[in-house]
Amino acid sequence: MADKTHKASRRSFLRSSLLAVGGTAGLSAAGGLGPVANLANAAWFRSDGAPQRHYVFVYFSGGWDILLGLDPRDPRDFHSGNLSDTLIQPAYDLLDDEGHWTDVVNTSSGTQFGPYIGDMAQHADKLAVVRGMSMETLTHEAGRRRFITGKVPSGLLARGSSGATWLASRLGADQLVPQISVNVESYNIDQPEYASALKVSNVPDLVRALQPAPSVMGDLEERQIDELLQQAALCPNPQASRMWKGSEEARLGVRAMIEADLASNFDFQANTAEMAALRDHYGIAASGTAALTSPEAQAAMATTALKKGISRVVSIRANTQSLDTHYDQWTTDQGPIQERGFNAIARMIEDLGATEYGDTGDSWFDHTTIVAFSEFSRTARLNANEGRDHALTNACMLVGGGIRGGQVIGASSDIGMEPTPTNLATGQPDQGGEIVKPEHIIRSLMVEAGIEDDVADLRVEPLTALFG
Repeated sequence: MADKTHKASRRSFLRSSLLAVGGTAGLSAAGGLGPVANLANAAWFRSDGAPQRHYVFVYFSGGWDILLGLDPRDPRDFHSGNLSDTLIQPAYDLLDDEGHWTDVVNTSSGTQFGPYIGDMAQHADKLAVVRGMSMETLTHEAGRRRFITGKVPSGLLARGSSGATWLASRLGADQLVPQISVNVESYNIDQPEYASALKVSNVPDLVRALQPAPSVMGDLEERQIDELLQQAALCPNPQASRMWKGSEEARLGVRAMIEADLASNFDFQANTAEMAALRDHYGIAASGTAALTSPEAQAAMATTALKKGISRVVSIRANTQSLDTHYDQWTTDQGPIQERGFNAIARMIEDLGATEYGDTGDSWFDHTTIVAFSEFSRTARLNANEGRDHALTNACMLVGGGIRGGQVIGASSDIGMEPTPTNLATGQPDQGGEIVKPEHIIRSLMVEAGIEDDVADLRVEPLTALFG
């Protein structure tokens, strides 16, 4: 948990965020650039009456151990004495993390978490945790792509567009970069070109992508070429060509990004009061490249991209070290890596919660849905190497806009932590219900955003228990 000094400085950051948002650059209703007051005309309300939503998908790479985080077991009830009956081995006593709490965490909301939930325990009343999910695969690539698209891959090949792409397509047309994906796979099979993710590896990579390349021509020559391309795009053949029109849209989008000087929004190590406050809140060092490739920097990038009116959907990776702990590194690495990712999400919640959403009286947190996921979990029992292998059972976490917090949906069984059926409307375990899978999550987000029909062909009903 953070110390008092960090908490005080975090409050200072939140106050400065409220003051700074009024001067933030964003998109006007006409698609140009202007202050947040203009952005409000385009973004705060929707003509179709559906809720205004923004999204952050947070991927924990390698397969997290849900016993340490989202789906714990009390070691007083599950121990070596009854392991042959329960087939569940929390093994919290083996964790090699001196001074760290190595027991279940009981929260004021009544939700119980594992010992490495970190600062997310402070936000338990806002969380919806989905347990007892089934991934139906033990392969990293297949599990990851299943959650990203909501569809079973063909072998290892993703089928269909990412859930993030569907949301960016329907909600992000007014953003300069509707979707950003930082070191997370993204797919666009059948959606408009503008909804495709700007794919980057880290924050410095994003800055490079948004900066203009050195020009080898003069301003006059560049303007002449630009005018020639615009005129050519209006000819009959280009107008009839989907590829040509898509290329022209992409060219205009890139030009708009460069002219908007978006890169400066992500210069997190700049010597300014705003960036110093941001670094202090997220825990980003003022110098060094490693600080800008960290989970903390990715979290800051996600909230910045949303609040500045740049993007509608952002995907980030919560860990730079792998969670694929088959050996005894499980005792030293798995928990701290997870906790660092959970803490980064907690910082996002606080940042978004302290920033007003236009002049609506709501906060950005009220309009931003955060989804944390991994490709699968790890076995309920340790293997012979004091590590955990791949398991079909999984869990995920949602928080923010539209999500009914302080609840656990579904459950894994108390024998072997197997997936169990859940009533999609109540969220309670129900033998007459359905086994929750990633496609239920994607379909639920789409329906809540106003996309009622199963346009993505996910072939499941939404998990309506998620929403308040």
